[in-house]
Amino acid sequence: MRKWLWGALGLCVLNPAQGAQPGDAQRGRELYESRCIACHSLDASRVGPQHRGVFGRRAGAVKDYDYSPALKNAGLTWNERTLDAWLTDPEKAVPGQKMGYRVEDGKDRADLIAYLRRESTK
Repeated sequence: MRKWLWGALGLCVLNPAQGAQPGDAQRGRELYESRCIACHSLDASRVGPQHRGVFGRRAGAVKDYDYSPALKNAGLTWNERTLDAWLTDPEKAVPGQKMGYRVEDGKDRADLIAYLRRESTK
C-alpha cells in the first residue's frame, strides 16, 4: 500500500496536468468562447484547425488544414500533457509551428483541456 501511495504521489508531481485538481469543463467552455473562437471552432477549421476529437488525435492530422511542417512532423498525439505543454508555450513545444498564442495561467489551461476532452467524446 505504501509503495502504491508514493508512486501515485510521484505521478502527480511529475505530471501536473494529471494532478489532483481536475479542470472545470464548463469554465473551459467559457474560456474557449472568449479566447479561442476567433481562430478555432469545434467542428470547422478556420485560422486554426477544428478541435472536436482532438484527444488521441495525432498533431497535424486534420484533413484540409494547412499545418506548418514543424507540427506535421512533430510526432505528437494530443492528450492532457501535450496540450498543457502546447498551450503553455507552443513555440517551445514545437519549434517552427505557427500558433502565436499562449495560455499562461495553469488553471485556465486545465479548464480549457477539460472542455476539449469533454467535446472530443461527443
